[in-house]
Amino acid sequence: MTSQVDQLKKLTTVVADTGDVNAIKKYSPQDATTNPSLIYKAAMMLDYAKIVDDAIAYGKGDLSVTMDKLAVGFGTEITKIVPGYVSTEVDARLSFDTEATINKARDIIKLYEEVGVAKDRILIKIAATWEGIQAAKVLEKEGITCNLTLIFSIAQAVACAEAGCTLISPFVGRIMDWYKKAKGVDSFAPAEDPGVMSVTAIYNYYKKYGYETIVMGASFRNSGEILELAGCDRLTISPALLEELTNSTGEVVQKLDAGKAAEMDIPKIDTSESNFRWMMNEDAMATEKLAEGIRSFAADIVKLEEVVQAKINASKKE
Repeated sequence: MTSQVDQLKKLTTVVADTGDVNAIKKYSPQDATTNPSLIYKAAMMLDYAKIVDDAIAYGKGDLSVTMDKLAVGFGTEITKIVPGYVSTEVDARLSFDTEATINKARDIIKLYEEVGVAKDRILIKIAATWEGIQAAKVLEKEGITCNLTLIFSIAQAVACAEAGCTLISPFVGRIMDWYKKAKGVDSFAPAEDPGVMSVTAIYNYYKKYGYETIVMGASFRNSGEILELAGCDRLTISPALLEELTNSTGEVVQKLDAGKAAEMDIPKIDTSESNFRWMMNEDAMATEKLAEGIRSFAADIVKLEEVVQAKINASKKE
């Protein structure tokens, strides 16, 4: 029997959600995504000590340059394994600063180009705040492709599509987490999972109105959520869940269908800044999870900076 992951690959582009190069090799995904949390975990592994050491040597004591080089170091190794996109994240602390986000993205692309990685292999990952979306709009016009992340609302998704973003990462599991707590329940059936329903609504809206922005479901808590989104453009999946799907042979049925979505009666959404902010204000879950996600990524950057700074200090004493 064919594994569920192989069946899924016929319906959806499978992406590995990890900074662990060895894990990526195992599952042969099309693309790979990283974030500060994943880079932190990978940077703590002895297998990747050389990437950390090389970044410290390159940075010459400058923490900011070292951090960018570290992210690019992991990304460069991943480009040698996956044939498609590798996502590298802009510092989450810049999430409300359009100009700083643009400049950081340009710096990251320059570092990739220094080591021979073309910019069309890289997605610059940016939190989908209004400011982040405006930064992506500028970068896309420069030919720098972007992955807008921490998407919890149709308002964010539509604004990203209107801005011409290459790809968005609407989150599933974190939405479910919020609703489990809010409703006092232990779980949802996959088809009734609020995170699954959110990504489905975004996918259907995009296909209804002919947007080319790629929808890549992210942040899964279980394989049921993944299988309920079979047919989505892309799904980025952790190694643990990829392993579970590899070891299972149950039938995978297409759930999302662009042709059917195009025939649906879906009202158009106003993408002005004022309406974006109002829709976010009216959506307690999206507002809370976006803020929490930015705080979490920022905290992981600080943790990684502390480790890297200690290594920089140690290298100066040698």
